[in-house]
Amino acid sequence: MSKFTRSPFVQIEGDFDVFEGWVSISTHLQQHIAAMNRKKKTIVVELYQGVLEEETILELANGISPVSVFRTRDCMWSADKITAIVSPYLTDDRIFGRMSGITIDAYFDPGKIKEFRRKIKSIGEGIVLVIGTGASFVAEGCDLLVYSDMARWEIQRRMREHLVDNIGVTNRDTEDPMLLYKHGYFVDWRICDRLKRNLLSKLDYLLDTNCSNNPKMVAGRAITEGLHQTLRRPFSLVPFFDPGPWGGQWMKARFGLDKEALNYGWCFNCVPEENSLLLRYGEIGIEVPAINLLMHDPKNLLGSMVYERFGEEFPIRFDYLDTMEGGNLSLQVHPTAKYIRATFGVQYTQDESYYMMDAKPGAVVYLGLKEKIDPEQMIQELESARDEGETFDVEKYVQTWPVKKHDHFLIPAGTIHCSGRNSMVLEISATPYIFTFKLWDWGRLGLDGKPRPINIEHGKKVIDWGRTTSWTKNNLVNRIESVGEGDGWREERTGLHDSEFLETRRHWFTKSVLHNTHGNVNVLNVVEGGEIVVESPLRSFEPFVVHYAETFIVPACVGEYVIRPNGESEGKECATIKAYVRNKVHSQ
Repeated sequence: MSKFTRSPFVQIEGDFDVFEGWVSISTHLQQHIAAMNRKKKTIVVELYQGVLEEETILELANGISPVSVFRTRDCMWSADKITAIVSPYLTDDRIFGRMSGITIDAYFDPGKIKEFRRKIKSIGEGIVLVIGTGASFVAEGCDLLVYSDMARWEIQRRMREHLVDNIGVTNRDTEDPMLLYKHGYFVDWRICDRLKRNLLSKLDYLLDTNCSNNPKMVAGRAITEGLHQTLRRPFSLVPFFDPGPWGGQWMKARFGLDKEALNYGWCFNCVPEENSLLLRYGEIGIEVPAINLLMHDPKNLLGSMVYERFGEEFPIRFDYLDTMEGGNLSLQVHPTAKYIRATFGVQYTQDESYYMMDAKPGAVVYLGLKEKIDPEQMIQELESARDEGETFDVEKYVQTWPVKKHDHFLIPAGTIHCSGRNSMVLEISATPYIFTFKLWDWGRLGLDGKPRPINIEHGKKVIDWGRTTSWTKNNLVNRIESVGEGDGWREERTGLHDSEFLETRRHWFTKSVLHNTHGNVNVLNVVEGGEIVVESPLRSFEPFVVHYAETFIVPACVGEYVIRPNGESEGKECATIKAYVRNKVHSQ
């Protein structure tokens, strides 16, 4: 049986009550409200985009019996006006928009807000419930603040099932889920995060409705303490798995996933904008977006140097790409830093690498261009393949490299690349993760039965035509060098390229290895061996057990930590790969 932990959690020390189910939540809120020594009690429930608004309003209204319920939707601008406000950020592209700087106040009609507040003020006695996205802005003060948070993976699932709208519009049934996601990514989530950043330390309760039929609630101080404790130890995020048109079978077999599923193409296991953090109080888990850690205390998580460069963003991403018994990924290229800033309003780009967890004989990586190709002819043939349904001869233009377990291929932005079938890739990269320009997708359809978007117009503007076979071999293929060794361990530098800001180090060990964050967040994955344990030399955190293929984060403030084989792996050789942000990097 697989030991891969699909629901890792952080056990929070302390005596904190958790209220599970709508009846328990409502009963506690009633008791809290009854203890308030005032006639009129204004309860504000702020909703992150993706929360099931109708269910939440119905259950809370039935549970706490307000004399009046005010929905924030009622004082927003019309859907047409909101669409006009956001359209410059959404563009006509099916995938890409531009990062929005909009704040929640832009969605509201000042005249309607004035009337809204007048009505709230006119109520002299009883419970007043103000609920919806922007409730904390509209209410202008409250007696009790409840924040209903939402994990991004669950929002995406609800979008695919047409269960939720984007903020201020009714579009769940009419929009392509890909457009719902784009709207959320470029606009809604930016708005909600700006608002949440100011509320996280002020809320009275956090409401977790990721499982709609089993909501949970905990006091705001419990969340604050939970985030504080998490940042003093190694921890893992909750991974989520998604199928792909090229998806494989490796993770299904080794991670104990649903055997009836078609495939699993992706596993996002360290993408804090997407992943969740599970905080366990007693025996009950509260699921919150991992980015709440950045809002709570970015300096202790990232370290001062990384925080100064990236602000409240987690710049390191680990995820899996499974093509075992599947197909090739799309032939693709990522934008340069200059292009992504100018075109999408993003400050850094998705430089990346492929670390091979496994590969079948004959597996290859497509990486870099062949020598002396004609760029114009290549683009013409890509466009013909897209527009006329012709086959594009990838190997006429793109170099292939045989792959085996533990190879490491570096992929700085601007480099054409593609993982071939029958590989299991640990992708180690910078965090921007939707800015992939597909050039050719092997003539197949997406899982929705529609052609997957091809982005040649973007791609041809960022391809580095100088990254041909000789350059790629010398710069991007297995640039592995020994940097140190000791009793029972050895350390290797495996990348990344000099133009990328991430450094990766691999440690092989049969005994304890001393690591130090040096004030810089570390992300690690167990790439060899069944089980390891992470310990504090000063016993400042409890021993943390990690299994093969699991990813974990060590906050910058942890400092020294020790990794050694554990359990069935004691005395055997294990290996981890670690990523962190370099102090300096050449600009692109």
